[in-house]
Amino acid sequence: MVEVVGLEVFAHHGVYEHERRDGQPFLFDVRLTGSGASEQSDRLEDAIDYGAVCDRVVELAGGGPYNLLERLAAVIADDLLERFPAERVQVTVHKPQAPVGHHFGDVRVTVTRP
Repeated sequence: MVEVVGLEVFAHHGVYEHERRDGQPFLFDVRLTGSGASEQSDRLEDAIDYGAVCDRVVELAGGGPYNLLERLAAVIADDLLERFPAERVQVTVHKPQAPVGHHFGDVRVTVTRP
């Protein structure tokens, strides 16, 4: 299993016009479960390249814009599952500056494929 925790990306997603205009930081946690082939082979070709995973998450998070965290997480999860040798992908998107009008510790959405 490969995990990336707390990957920060400044992006322009949200329902409100000011979120899309001004942008805000988003944090991504990504978990990819592979076949385990690299555990035996010790070859990068058999592994999930976490640097490439980060590059792709940053690229996708910079797209859109998306109204909902659910859609953003789903786009990323579907792409990673197709692009990398993973059997399962879980993407959590955190929105630390979500406009909810209350003090909170975290707002996050998680999508799992398959």
